[in-house]
Amino acid sequence: MCWVYYSNPLPSVSAFVYNDNGEILLIKRGVAPGKGKWALPSGFIEQNELPEEAVLRELREETNIKGSIHKLIGVYTEPTKLYGNVLLIAYDINCFQCKPKFGSDTLRAKFFSAGKLPAITFASHRAIIKDGIAKNGNKI
Repeated sequence: MCWVYYSNPLPSVSAFVYNDNGEILLIKRGVAPGKGKWALPSGFIEQNELPEEAVLRELREETNIKGSIHKLIGVYTEPTKLYGNVLLIAYDINCFQCKPKFGSDTLRAKFFSAGKLPAITFASHRAIIKDGIAKNGNKI
C-alpha cells in the first residue's frame, strides 16, 4: 500500500467589517507574518471549531468587537513563507458596538474610509476588501 502525503493549506478566516459611515475595519498586526502592517482581522480555525465560530472569535480577540455574520464573501488563498499556503474563508460581518480596541495579536484597530486605506500587507486581504466593497455597493 502506498501512503500519500498531502500538503494541504492551513484553514483560516478573515472578517470584513464596516461601520455606519461605510468605513472598513483594519488591524495593525502584532505578530508575523506582516508584523506592524495593516490587514483584516483574521486567524486560524482551531480544532473542532466551525469557520463561522472562528471568524467571530478572531474579531473579538483582535478588536474587542462583537458581530454576526451577514454573508460569505468568498474563499481565497495566500502563499506565505512562514506557514506555506493558507486558505482564507472571508465573511461580511455586522458589528455591534463598533468601537475597536486592540486585542491579542494586534497593535492597533481602526476604521478607514475605502478611499483612504493604508497599504494592506496580504494580497488575499486586498482581494477580500475589493470583493467586500463590490458586494456591498453603495453602503461603502
